[in-house]
Amino acid sequence: MPADQQDPAARKRAAAASSAEPSAGGAGTGPGPTDAGLEAHLAVFQREFPEVDPQVETIVAALFRLHRRMSVAYDRQMAALGITNADWEVLRALVLAGEPYRLSPGELAKSLGLTPAAMTHRIDRMVGEELVTRTRDEQNRVRVIIELTAAGRDMWLRVVRDAAVFESALLQDLGDAERADLADGLRRMLARVEETQPDGTGRSDAPATGT
Repeated sequence: MPADQQDPAARKRAAAASSAEPSAGGAGTGPGPTDAGLEAHLAVFQREFPEVDPQVETIVAALFRLHRRMSVAYDRQMAALGITNADWEVLRALVLAGEPYRLSPGELAKSLGLTPAAMTHRIDRMVGEELVTRTRDEQNRVRVIIELTAAGRDMWLRVVRDAAVFESALLQDLGDAERADLADGLRRMLARVEETQPDGTGRSDAPATGT
């Protein structure tokens, strides 16, 4: 989640997690960098807010740090392919719409939470990059259609393949049962936040890979 969309408590938690994170290259045989960073973060919260539940705070802090590092990794992968996160969002929306991978600018803007002007700017750029086409609906000449091109579909597949490799490596230390438990726990957390925060858009700087 972008910093300007976080509530004050979330910003405080993210800042504490960042400040507690150890620098790279530290020597020693004690806890790994991640363990040490989480322990330092938890120590700050226990000092400043003794009522904190250590288990809850550790989980939430780990999720924040995981989100931040995954976002950086996805950005690097897409930059290497010459695509932006903004482009990726449009490609993903069109793919999710199903064949023939067409949506109107209004439908795209609504699904991405963008203004019509912002959507137009994004489409202009992607048309120039030949990732999408913009045509008039033959049945309704007033309606504009944005359609995924073969190059756009190929780009979507390349991003997903690279992301799948990264995500597989990310989970390599978890067995099948651990993955099942993690997936179940995250589903329930997501259901809870969607129930209690129904106005949340779920938008993020991190690309949703659909994997």
